[in-house]
Amino acid sequence: MTRGLEARAAALDLLGEVLERRRPLDEALQRHKRLSWLEPRDRAFARHLVATSLRRLGQLDAALAGLLERPLKPKLESLRQVLRLGLCQILFLGTPPHAAVDTSVRLAAKAGFAGHKGLVNAVLRRADRELRPRIAEQEASGEAARLNTPDWLWDALASAYGAETAKAIAEAHLAEPPLDLTLKDSATAEDWARSLEAQVLPTGGLRLPSGQGDVAKLAGYTEGAWWVQDLAASLPARLLRPEAGQTPSDKTVVDLCAAPGGKTAQLAAAGAEVIAVDRDADRLKRVSENLERLGLAANTVAADAASWRPPSPVAAVLLDAPCSATGTLRRHPDIAWLKGPGEIPSLTALQDRLLAAAADMLAPGGRLVYAVCSLLPEEGPARIAALLEGAAPLARDPIAAAEIAGEVAGLGELITPEGDLRSLPSQLSELGGLDGFYVCRLRRL
Repeated sequence: MTRGLEARAAALDLLGEVLERRRPLDEALQRHKRLSWLEPRDRAFARHLVATSLRRLGQLDAALAGLLERPLKPKLESLRQVLRLGLCQILFLGTPPHAAVDTSVRLAAKAGFAGHKGLVNAVLRRADRELRPRIAEQEASGEAARLNTPDWLWDALASAYGAETAKAIAEAHLAEPPLDLTLKDSATAEDWARSLEAQVLPTGGLRLPSGQGDVAKLAGYTEGAWWVQDLAASLPARLLRPEAGQTPSDKTVVDLCAAPGGKTAQLAAAGAEVIAVDRDADRLKRVSENLERLGLAANTVAADAASWRPPSPVAAVLLDAPCSATGTLRRHPDIAWLKGPGEIPSLTALQDRLLAAAADMLAPGGRLVYAVCSLLPEEGPARIAALLEGAAPLARDPIAAAEIAGEVAGLGELITPEGDLRSLPSQLSELGGLDGFYVCRLRRL
């Protein structure tokens, strides 16, 4: 195989892992041996091709339905992936049509569909001739946003935020997100911004354009100067920073569901004594490895956060609860097609159990920050309402704009009338957007 075909073969495997075997893309990327054999440029292309195919899956399937004389049989699902990848290259990645057609035909043969090479050739050549104006119309009218959002998610967003905001969120999901870095020492932001040619964010973090490749090759990684963390994901930990004059015991923060560890690193860098709890021992090991690279320390505990308790009540708990992750579709486009409304009840039940456990860990006057990277109200304000209506010994501790650098660059618009924080991917577009998060801070009575 030529090098370009090897990258496309890897992309075919990855797309099949996600759409046929229902495996998250990040997990598929970690498990895929063929990727490690590729040159960095080809690895990046394979990942970008799959991610774009998932972001544009609705448009690709609408296009394919119009190009096929009859639907493909279920046993030809892998051939469908070949066609999706070919269409994606022609319609969205700007790949020269002859290269996209030729490699797709050869990829079909390699995947066991040699008898369908003529079909692949005809469909992709017709797409190149006929579909570009239609794609442009979809982009201009907003139809693209609707096509690329599953019905269940579109209905949920429109119900929660209205049709216009739902459309803006869906459009934000179509763009490759920037790369955000949180610095161990924000005082060095300007220096690292010059070194990395990055933008300094209002929070003191850095933002680089998408397409950076292997982040471990960027300046400052080996030195442990920063870690990757979206702007929105960096906000919850800011609400539990140790205060001046606190005793060592008052500086203890329990970070529940701690992996992948960005918030643990933030808290440790701010001077907190962190107990990082996660039920997945393998993911917790990676948290420890990242902390070691950063020159930071935390006490890691592999345990179920719903049943584990600290040795004594603590002053602060951060609960970044498992959720639908619908706020991270910019970075994880597979979520839209892997998740569904049927999973929400079990997630909200788990969130309730974790909230009750977190409240039980607090000393009087202690603070609890609850965060989810979800756009669904059921996983955010509805969980806090249920907690407080259930007579939990807690009260809202409203978030002030100044705590999240909200007095500049429009971050203040993320604060709700109740004093919670709600970010949407469509917000702060002038900065390049951010992930969707809901954050609430409570105080133990």
